[in-house]
Amino acid sequence: MPATPDKPHSPLTLIEIGALAAVAIIWGVNNAAAKVATEHLPPLLTGSMRFGITALCLFFFVRPPFPNLKSLAIITLVGGPLHYGLIYTAFWLAKDVSPVSVAAQLWIPFTALFAFLLLGERLSRPALIGMGIAFLGVAWMSADPHALEDWGAILVGIAAAAAWALTTVIARRTTSIPPLKMQGLLAMVTLPGLGFASAMVEHDQWQAVATAPPIAWAAVLFGGIASSVVATSLVFWLVQKREAGRVTPYLLATPVVSIVIGGLFLGDVLTIQILTGAALTIGGVGVVALAERGLRAGAAKG
Repeated sequence: MPATPDKPHSPLTLIEIGALAAVAIIWGVNNAAAKVATEHLPPLLTGSMRFGITALCLFFFVRPPFPNLKSLAIITLVGGPLHYGLIYTAFWLAKDVSPVSVAAQLWIPFTALFAFLLLGERLSRPALIGMGIAFLGVAWMSADPHALEDWGAILVGIAAAAAWALTTVIARRTTSIPPLKMQGLLAMVTLPGLGFASAMVEHDQWQAVATAPPIAWAAVLFGGIASSVVATSLVFWLVQKREAGRVTPYLLATPVVSIVIGGLFLGDVLTIQILTGAALTIGGVGVVALAERGLRAGAAKG
């Protein structure tokens, strides 16, 4: 049953706040889960197995019609094998989960930039300022001597953010598809795409599968069900009730959750420079998200 849209500026309900908190926690935990899984399993194989689980959960939601096949193909390929192949590779390369989790948030300013370049959407001065702060924050964080050891992982994480932003921009001009159907389609493309890539470039997969500890399998299962099905469904439910701009700023708590888990449980080194860079990035991304929200509210009034 579709959600009934609320008044644009009405206060969030306790249920909506709880849903936002659940998504931020699930996605924040899933960043850590991706790091744990890729310590024991090849990254592309990990992503393939995650979406194999998701595909099993959402198989019955994927049925015709499939409108706008060209855009749909780009969305599922770029937002599926490309994006997730990059993000799992980033966590595999990284020593610490925190810097990659922060860099991945750049998908929000990338979305604003790509919407300007590809769709001709307006890019406001606050959005430009926020974009500059966000990228400056990542650069400052990455210049820390410890984070510098993860520079390759951070760059791959930024590339993953760009791929997801491109997916988001293309999706803006695509015929609406029910969220579970869209996620099921993405899973069914990501599963064979990453599986084939793993077969081509990775080695000793069977040995890794045979020796992976239970925590690695729990991490894969968490990603396939909690992140890809539960959290994504909650996000689409929230976006149906509220504008996306009302939802996005609250999800900036996601990297905070990842940083806390990384620092407390995964041995991340969190220096003042890394933390200030992360704060700058999250703050800049928040400015971009709020600027996008303001632009869309103004367009709706017009």
